[in-house]
Amino acid sequence: MKLENEGETPSVHVNGRKKSILKYLGPAFITSALVLGPGSVTLSSKIGAIYGTELVWAIFAAIIFMMCYTEMSTRIGLAANRSFIKVMLNKWGKIASVLIGVGAFLVTASFQAGNSIGTGIAMKALTGIHSTIWIVIMSILAIALLFTKQFYAILEKLMLGLVLVMLGAFLITFIAVKPSFADIFSGFIPTMPSGSIGLVIALFATSFSIVGAVYQSYLVQEKGWTIKDAKSSTRESYLGIFILGFISFLIMVVASAVLKPQGLVVNDASEMGASLEPLFGSWATVVFMIGLMGASYSSLIGNATIGGSMLADGLGFGSKLSNMKVKFAIVGVILFGSIVAVIFGSAPVNLIVFAQAVTIFIVPFIAICILVVANDEKIMGSLKNKLTSNLFGMIGLLVLLYLAFNNFKNIFLS
Repeated sequence: MKLENEGETPSVHVNGRKKSILKYLGPAFITSALVLGPGSVTLSSKIGAIYGTELVWAIFAAIIFMMCYTEMSTRIGLAANRSFIKVMLNKWGKIASVLIGVGAFLVTASFQAGNSIGTGIAMKALTGIHSTIWIVIMSILAIALLFTKQFYAILEKLMLGLVLVMLGAFLITFIAVKPSFADIFSGFIPTMPSGSIGLVIALFATSFSIVGAVYQSYLVQEKGWTIKDAKSSTRESYLGIFILGFISFLIMVVASAVLKPQGLVVNDASEMGASLEPLFGSWATVVFMIGLMGASYSSLIGNATIGGSMLADGLGFGSKLSNMKVKFAIVGVILFGSIVAVIFGSAPVNLIVFAQAVTIFIVPFIAICILVVANDEKIMGSLKNKLTSNLFGMIGLLVLLYLAFNNFKNIFLS
């Protein structure tokens, strides 16, 4: 593999074939865009406002596990000649495939209202028009996008653009606040400040998304990648998920530098933008809200795409984004989130509890399925898991089991 001469369009040679480096960007950027939603933005802000940079290490620990499972899922998508749920149907039967599909749908649908609300809040702050109107408009635009030709190609470009919007907005804010790099580096030393365990658990739950990771295998197949693209697609997986963690890191450090000295505690993402205004003027709020809009809308579309396509696949209707049944399942998730957002104005407590209850059972199960398939030599061939992947995969699974136990205790035993 070699780079072209300076001044030419960046490209790579793979197996003697010249290909633009942009060909190898897409799936993991979609995954990172859909994982980083308004909940993640709010949580990173809140942690920075309360604990400063003491929990920076937690972001990168969560991202390492997310990288591990996303990379495994990438290899599964490259090696398997069918979708992940079809692999599980063949391996463990109909119950397993339906459980994964329905479980992914319930998890994504339950959190979709938050994505709709975040989009509405950001657009209201930028335009002054009521958030409900924007929820309706942006949901209609998302559905219209779904029924365009070459939906995946458009989705890929849109998500890549929104990731760059998020990165640019939060990076500008980061540069403006001039944080202490000594404090940042000290945050990489693992500590657990008093009272922080709940927020650390929530951070792992939002940044280490198994449902998002497993959908990477679908995106790889939708992209048309094959085993010969293994090295480049693995690098893309790492880069895309790293960007996810880096944006969360930027938000946390900004909150640490600006909000913590003022004793401000963030309860929602809109407060983060408003609290920056006294220091940086109205432009700080605008820049932050552009980033929030990118986070919310990318999650609104991406989350619905995961839930709808995996539900359709689990029920035996297929998973290709060109499939009309898949499109209608995705529309179902979009409409569910927007209707809940418009009627309730926020995600109802019962809905959040329900989502957590589903997560308790489905998320560790999907992680186990990924590990089992990634170690199946008949399916994976030369792309079978190596020792390092299994080691980090098992540690990640233990983290997920702990999160599940904690949720179970909070829901059923408290």
